[in-house]
Amino acid sequence: MKKTTETFSSRETFALGEKMGREAAPGSLIALIGDLGVGKTVFTQGVAKGLGVMEPVSSPTFTILQIYEEGRLPFYHFDVYRIGDPEEMEEIGYEDYFYGEGLCMVEWANLIEELLPADCTRITIEKNPDRGFDYRRIIVERGTD
Repeated sequence: MKKTTETFSSRETFALGEKMGREAAPGSLIALIGDLGVGKTVFTQGVAKGLGVMEPVSSPTFTILQIYEEGRLPFYHFDVYRIGDPEEMEEIGYEDYFYGEGLCMVEWANLIEELLPADCTRITIEKNPDRGFDYRRIIVERGTD
C-alpha cells in the first residue's frame, strides 16, 4: 500500500508522525528516507509523542541509537547517517531492535537497505521549494508480509 500526504508546516509533519505513533503496533519498523533538512527528526518527534514519550527526542547522529522506554511501546530511534558499512550495525546488535517488541525508527534507512525487513514501512519525505519553504511530500509505503 502506498499513500502520499502533503504537509505545509512542521506542525502538520509532526502531527502525521504523532498519528503513526498512536497507531504503531509492537514489532514495527519505520524506514525513514529523505535529504538533510526535510523534517525526518520533526516527524520522528511526532511519532515519539504518539507513543507517549515525554522526554526530548533528537537525532542520535553520533550515538547511532537512542532508546526511549517510557511510552506505551519501547521506541528505538536509529540515525544511520554515519554508518560506513552495514557490518557496523552488527556491532550495535541491530537485530535485537529491528525484530524486537517495540517500534523501531531508522533515519537514513536507504543507507542500510539490505538490512531492512521486507515488511517494514518506508516513509520518504521530500521538499519542493516551488510549493513553499515548509511544503513536504510524505510517501508512506507499507511492506508486505
